[in-house]
Amino acid sequence: MQMETVTLEHLAYLQDPELVARFQRRCGLYLVEGAHQSGGRSRAPTGDSVLADKAREHLRGRCDRQDMNSNFRHKENGYADGGSRRPQYEVRNWLLYFLFLISAGLGHEVFYITCLPCIHWSLDPFLCRRLVNMWTLVMYIGQVMKDLLKLPRPASPPVVKLETRVDAEYGLPSTHAMAATAISFTVLLSAPSRIQFQFEVGLLIAVTLSSLVCLSRLYTGMHSVLDVICGISISGIIMFITYPFWETFDHFQLNSPISPVVALTVPLLLSYTYPELDHYSTTRGDTTTILGSLAGSSVGYWVNEQLGQTFEPQGVLPVPLPTLTAKALAVGAARFLVGGVALVGTRQVVKTLSLQVLYSWYRVPKSDDSARRRREIEVPYKFVTYTAVGLVHSILVNRVFILLGLL
Repeated sequence: MQMETVTLEHLAYLQDPELVARFQRRCGLYLVEGAHQSGGRSRAPTGDSVLADKAREHLRGRCDRQDMNSNFRHKENGYADGGSRRPQYEVRNWLLYFLFLISAGLGHEVFYITCLPCIHWSLDPFLCRRLVNMWTLVMYIGQVMKDLLKLPRPASPPVVKLETRVDAEYGLPSTHAMAATAISFTVLLSAPSRIQFQFEVGLLIAVTLSSLVCLSRLYTGMHSVLDVICGISISGIIMFITYPFWETFDHFQLNSPISPVVALTVPLLLSYTYPELDHYSTTRGDTTTILGSLAGSSVGYWVNEQLGQTFEPQGVLPVPLPTLTAKALAVGAARFLVGGVALVGTRQVVKTLSLQVLYSWYRVPKSDDSARRRREIEVPYKFVTYTAVGLVHSILVNRVFILLGLL
């Protein structure tokens, strides 16, 4: 019993929002409304027994939740959220402010959906395929764990919240930490057989980038220390378990006649069976976006393999890293612009058409934007949209590059 209490105390300490607030203050980010808005907010007593009780309540997920993109109300942290007005904050270190905001952006789904195709277009489709596979796996597991465990994000106050879109999501584990860890170290483990580089330099870059993304989740006030540690650990466990099967899955994904069927049906099934919550959260939509991207990309890579045009690096592997000349940078920028326009255009057209069809099918007024949150509309429109994006990125864009003389 004593060992259990000690363990729960440690977990409660790592989950304590005050620990996040102290990190923010150390980095020059201060909450400035706490002093004159203390009415209705009182700190809970501290002590070993309270820490243990708080840990038990947190780990059991006994929290009162609030719908939409506002902070969770929960009793165990000693605060009651009395309003929806965002707390004001003061930045005293602008260098860290912009560093961590940029680092946080490196963990968003939009960043991965935008930048992972660039690896396909300008470096190696093999690496892009491996990264998309691992990114989807860790994100799906992380998102589902969030909605099953139902542990709240850090309370504000004392924490400064710099993001609001995902505030109605639960906290543990941090999927930013999971994705950053998986992406960085999947590249590190997969690239040596494809590209010549110094492993120690790659390790330093992987540790630096993943650390910045993880620390950014504390700085932005979106996760506790426990959320981040669990995200890193879970991602590491997933990679350790799956690593021996990476080559086998690659062969199946590219060569099996049932690969396209599996690539479309399994992600769609996972999207429709995603855990239901008693309030709207962006997790289901974001997860469907990721699963749709995987589905389209997987089918596209299979098609390229069957056509015998995989756009892989020329020469004996591992090939040297491309030389960063002015011409190479210009071609890379042109590919990014052309590819980006193709993906954004595909997204807009397919999204508009799919919503029109679904609104008509379910007889929903076109002016009712809230209908997009309904599962029967959100899942199919997001899945179809991002499946199309994945297909265009993997099949069409490189062929456009050939026509334009960019490949």
